[in-house]
Amino acid sequence: MSDKTTHFGFRTVEEAEKAGLVHGVFSSVASRYDVMNDLMSAGVHRLWKDAMMDWLAPRPGQRLLDVAGGTGDIAFRFLKRAPGSKAVVLDMTESMLVAGRQRADADSMAERLDWVVGDAMALPLPSNSFDVYTISFGIRNVTRVQDALNEAYRVLRPGGRLVVLEFSQLPNPAMQKAYDLYSFNVIPPMGKLVTGDRDSYQYLVESIRKFPDQESFAAMIRQAGFDLVKYRNLSMGIAALHSGWKV
Repeated sequence: MSDKTTHFGFRTVEEAEKAGLVHGVFSSVASRYDVMNDLMSAGVHRLWKDAMMDWLAPRPGQRLLDVAGGTGDIAFRFLKRAPGSKAVVLDMTESMLVAGRQRADADSMAERLDWVVGDAMALPLPSNSFDVYTISFGIRNVTRVQDALNEAYRVLRPGGRLVVLEFSQLPNPAMQKAYDLYSFNVIPPMGKLVTGDRDSYQYLVESIRKFPDQESFAAMIRQAGFDLVKYRNLSMGIAALHSGWKV
């Protein structure tokens, strides 16, 4: 194994392998991804995404880049709240984008939406070209998270904003232990039942445990160049919103 390794869930893999492994996970679950999100979180992920939009407060005419945007959940919410806005949904997994384009909302918003296959660590987009960059439950799947944050800073215009929604850590050890028991014992079997794929959901549960805690992730956002970095816990820290500005 080379010096450049990373984690894929609890496994150590070469950096060059991870993107393909993650691609395999999301290709496998694309058609049932939204259904599983509802089941895994008992629908709470929708409240978290609404909280994300409330904090973001989309404004008319803004241009959004939603990275790891998959089936378009965040982009649709953004466009509905901001008349005249436009969005680019970027994802490394084409089958996720195909599932997004097939959603009912996609037809009514087709003129305001672009779907792009691309890598969060090397965005195929010009610098200083977006007002808002969002990534929702996607950044923990990126091979080099710092590279993705650096790219977010590059493509945002001065005055632009980064908002990240991601699973995080509960501050109370007993609560974290109870949540871990649920995650490891319920979610992979549920994934097998709904999508026929246990392994992908085992990876998703493990990847949450490997992601930096709230303060550590905030420090990474600052390292990318962002100012006014803040975070808010959702559901006591099961998920967290992070925000930063390109001043």
